[in-house]
Amino acid sequence: MPKMKTKKAAAKRFKFTASGKLKHGVAGKRHRLISHNGKYIRQNRGTSVVAKADEARVRKYLPYGL
Repeated sequence: MPKMKTKKAAAKRFKFTASGKLKHGVAGKRHRLISHNGKYIRQNRGTSVVAKADEARVRKYLPYGL
């Protein structure tokens, strides 16, 4: 059997935490931030954990972890 391939786009966007959860950066923080207020920019700083509904799909993209 051939090996399964990792989706490289997913590998660049997601990381596993030490406990095995998936974390991701928050969308909408690259450009055109002048149209957002300061509260939006502050609250979307850093990373957050992937939602339970999306986690199974992302794990399928990363068969061997990272």
